[in-house]
Amino acid sequence: MRVFVTGATGFIGSAIVRELLGAGHQVLGMARSDAGAQSVIDAGAEVHRGSLEDIESLRSGAAQADAVIHTAFIHDFSKFAANCETDKRAIEALGDALAGSSRTLIVTSGIGVLAPGRAATEEHAAIFNPAMPRVSEQTGLAQVARGVNVLVVRLPQVHDTVKQGLISYTIRLAREKGVSAYIGDGHNRWAAAHVLDVAHLYRLALEKREPGARYHAVAEEGVSTRQIAEVVGRGLKVPVVSLSVEEAPDHFGWFATPAGADMPASSVQTREKLGWNPTGPSLVTDLENMRYSQD
Repeated sequence: MRVFVTGATGFIGSAIVRELLGAGHQVLGMARSDAGAQSVIDAGAEVHRGSLEDIESLRSGAAQADAVIHTAFIHDFSKFAANCETDKRAIEALGDALAGSSRTLIVTSGIGVLAPGRAATEEHAAIFNPAMPRVSEQTGLAQVARGVNVLVVRLPQVHDTVKQGLISYTIRLAREKGVSAYIGDGHNRWAAAHVLDVAHLYRLALEKREPGARYHAVAEEGVSTRQIAEVVGRGLKVPVVSLSVEEAPDHFGWFATPAGADMPASSVQTREKLGWNPTGPSLVTDLENMRYSQD
């Protein structure tokens, strides 16, 4: 299968490219820079020059493929709402190219868009939150009416020993402020999965092609933020502190709300449907094996 991958040079997208190539698929990887293009070539894939803001490049890439995996997102949280709108337009453009063809479009969503405070399942619908206005899932599923076979992969904190999703931001804060912090009792949990397990799930979802399916790339249902803060504190050799809800904004800034959110999730249905069996290191193991001096 020939697969167009947006975000092909990113943390998760590059792992997906390697996974697809290793399974015998052809990959057309989107890259916006010369360095990105070279990394796609080095991986053994074909380059498609473009970006999320270049609608025509998205349509052109999708038109050349049997399926599309959309992982690209602009991770500039100072312009988060605008970046969510860019993502929405990008998905609609991909839908334009695939409309009426029954070709597969896999869109990427997040565990955080589900109902917080309980172990979310694949059956829970995404909830619009004005504070977190990313609507990739809703936009993707709207393409079904246009004759596109849409699948959704929901991501937790995806990690290796270099990156750990939102936790990478808390590590930077801990280094800058000299303390590794959590909020309240730190019992709120974040689901997690190793990046190679996540890449494998995308391939399995692509090959199964179940219309309208929603999959959870969750290896660990929930790791407490206190445990995360304690591991980071040991790695950086800084104190670990509990902050009140009132103190949290001063330390975390814009990140105070997600830092205090309880975001566990189940992947029981995903494992049963896809035969997915994550085997990678745990989040804590990767955090323990980081080289904090080079973060």
